[in-house]
Amino acid sequence: MLKLLIILALAGLAFAWWTGSSARRRGSMPVEEARALLGVTEEDDAETVRAAHRRLIARVHPDSGGTPELARRTNEARDVLLSELTHRRND
Repeated sequence: MLKLLIILALAGLAFAWWTGSSARRRGSMPVEEARALLGVTEEDDAETVRAAHRRLIARVHPDSGGTPELARRTNEARDVLLSELTHRRND
């Protein structure tokens, strides 16, 4: 019984850590950092952001010799900027 309680406690801690860390990962990149990473300006439109993302992801994707972390950050930058463009258009 004690082993089961310990396993459940550890599982709960792991779940709390995982959900907390994934929440920190989402939306943690500032817009300025995203623009710098993709090499776009504030005036660029969604298609320019997508084109910059395609160029960069082709170089940093793990299948092309990059790393999963670089690919994740590149995708996050694209998502941040497209979200920012959508919010700006809706305001």
